[in-house]
Amino acid sequence: MPVTVARVRPRARCSAPGACSTLSPMSPLRVLLFLVVLTTISLAVHRLFYVRLVRDVTTSPKRRRWGAGVLIALAVSVPTGLTLWRWIGADAARGISFVGSAWAGVLFFLLVSLLAMDGVRLVARVVARKPWASTGVVDLGRRRFLARTVAGVAASGAAGLASAALVEGARPPEIVEVPVPVARLPAAFAGFRIAQLSDVHVGPLLRRPFLDDLVRRTNALRPDLIAITGDLVDGSVDDLRDVVAVLADLRAPHGVWFTTGNHEYYMGADPWIAHLETLGVRTLRNARVAITRDGASIDLAGIDDPTGAGFPGHGPDLARALAGRDPARPVVLLAHQPKQVRDAQRLGVDVQLSGHTHGGQIAPFGWLVRLVQPAVAGLHRFGPTWLYVSRGAGTWGPPMRLANPAEIAVVELRPA
Repeated sequence: MPVTVARVRPRARCSAPGACSTLSPMSPLRVLLFLVVLTTISLAVHRLFYVRLVRDVTTSPKRRRWGAGVLIALAVSVPTGLTLWRWIGADAARGISFVGSAWAGVLFFLLVSLLAMDGVRLVARVVARKPWASTGVVDLGRRRFLARTVAGVAASGAAGLASAALVEGARPPEIVEVPVPVARLPAAFAGFRIAQLSDVHVGPLLRRPFLDDLVRRTNALRPDLIAITGDLVDGSVDDLRDVVAVLADLRAPHGVWFTTGNHEYYMGADPWIAHLETLGVRTLRNARVAITRDGASIDLAGIDDPTGAGFPGHGPDLARALAGRDPARPVVLLAHQPKQVRDAQRLGVDVQLSGHTHGGQIAPFGWLVRLVQPAVAGLHRFGPTWLYVSRGAGTWGPPMRLANPAEIAVVELRPA
């Protein structure tokens, strides 16, 4: 294998002997806290929908009771579906996980639809010069009619969008060719192809058949190198050992490389790093390697996800990863979050490959992602650094995508 490992190691951040022991998945207390917070939020949101879609629509006590019961059950299904698999296993909980996750997506579309309808009503009032109507007389029949109209249009719109998103979410990732011009690229690396897999999220919903197909399609691209840029798993090693075994079949002349995402830290980063090594997937933790081809070399570096800063011995340190490198060599950086490009730009990285955003996954959620990330999807330039942000191969939360198809990116290095 024509790969030379540079003499760079992650910096230890342990406060005491033994503090850097294996990172385990989230503790039961943290899971319980997450469950309580999520359930509270879910119930509050469903209370809003009860008012808008049930109470304001019907005067029948029986229908209101039925509506309340259904909404309470759906409210509980969201946190239950996201956490139950931790205790009874992903296969046993797959049904409730799908219902809870899919309903979370429907909630998003319902909220967007209701906000859109309220916006239309507000504009209509302003145009009619009655933004705050008040004659002192309330027409209950007209109010009920408007409530039913809004509820019906919002529910129909949400159902249509959710159906389209479920269909798109079930499609296999598309292949995206990404040519990137690189200054100082050795002639031997012209046309060097990196297959980037990001945000696969193998777990309760995406199981072995999905990963089998992903590995087969990636190998069929005949890449020179395979880069996995974090959020590969949503479960512990014990839960997913059999599912991820197929990763050992990934093939590329210059290796299969991995860098951590935030979800690896939720699920136990150190156990996963150790297990991936047994499958031939090597992890770059604040380190770099020299990739050699026909006597020429480029650097491949990888840094921890920022979430790792909260764990002993983990956390991103790009300066350490690049320390002592030959500045004449181009460097390709694997960093899970796009916002890590700020350091990459400052330290002269040529290309950064990231994920994390899912491209927004469900439009228009990408607008919110832009508040915390400098780029959501695609190829962008930041000073001397090209940043490519993958939309990801899988889904997280709702098994849905809308206007953001899943992808396998093939980044081709070309002379600038």
